[in-house]
Amino acid sequence: MLSDKLMRNVVEVITPEELEIALKGNPRGYVGLEPSGRVHLGTGLIIGAKVRDLMDAGVDMIVFLADWHAFINDKFGGDIEKIRLAGEYMKGVFGALDIRPRYVWADELVSRKEYWKRVIRVAKRTSLKRAKRAMSIMGRKEDEAELDSSKIIYPFMQVSDIFDMDLDIALGGMDQRHAHMLARDVADKLGYKKPVAVHTVILAGLKGTGRMDPIEAKMSKSKEGSAIFVDDSEEDIRRKMKKAFCPPEVEGNPVLQIARHILFSYYIEKMVIKRPEKWGGDIIFHSYDELERAYAKGELHPMDLKMAVAGELIRILKPVREYVEKNDDIPRALGWGR
Repeated sequence: MLSDKLMRNVVEVITPEELEIALKGNPRGYVGLEPSGRVHLGTGLIIGAKVRDLMDAGVDMIVFLADWHAFINDKFGGDIEKIRLAGEYMKGVFGALDIRPRYVWADELVSRKEYWKRVIRVAKRTSLKRAKRAMSIMGRKEDEAELDSSKIIYPFMQVSDIFDMDLDIALGGMDQRHAHMLARDVADKLGYKKPVAVHTVILAGLKGTGRMDPIEAKMSKSKEGSAIFVDDSEEDIRRKMKKAFCPPEVEGNPVLQIARHILFSYYIEKMVIKRPEKWGGDIIFHSYDELERAYAKGELHPMDLKMAVAGELIRILKPVREYVEKNDDIPRALGWGR
């Protein structure tokens, strides 16, 4: 039986039975991350926390720094040196958040002939239509391969990474599902180990989801005003939260998502909403469900919720701000310095 702790923020496991079996051995797992910029809440506090959960469950977790993949995906304009600087920065940020996995660079894999043989074998077992559909894993649309055919290589590489590192578990957000399912299908065809896929929730961008596809509306560093970064200043966190979409409804509410999937899941057992006496005084919620019910009934003003969530994020992310203050050489080199 998979523990509640391990299943926090997990949308699906393919398959739970396979994961239970894997956990009885000495499983090796990974999450692949492109070093493509600053680290936002979804990567740092959703994926990062799940890496730590899996490590606590006995999984040898690898954070795979996909520098070649970021190069294909045009991050930093294809400047591989900047991509690698961003990877080093990511390692430091995770350390500040007390997330300490093993790190493997894509560059370590691609230097071997056997790796590229594997990529070709994967490609030969995958239709062009299936490969194009999997391009969503890199935030790209299918027709972009018509302009830059290197993009089509990306899914083959991601699947080959899993086989090359002999992984038992592949972790990612729901946006990585196409690649993980492709890996499972190809594993059967090639006789490779079939990875268990663990998919987490995806945080919505601060501008809100409405009724859009949650993957399309996810928090993104490339969309202006969409993301809170783990190294944001106190002022930036408050400013972004004040502007965040926070409708009276629960569905599609990014502020409530942060309260649920980050604050109550990992960091707090109660939330104190500070309010003047004339507005009813302070109110305490001892669970997320309690908070959600009160908000849905209109008993909590959106701005009070926003400021409470901002205050908790400021507290939680203090170690990252302190790390950045002491190690600002990489942010400055990448144009992020304050």
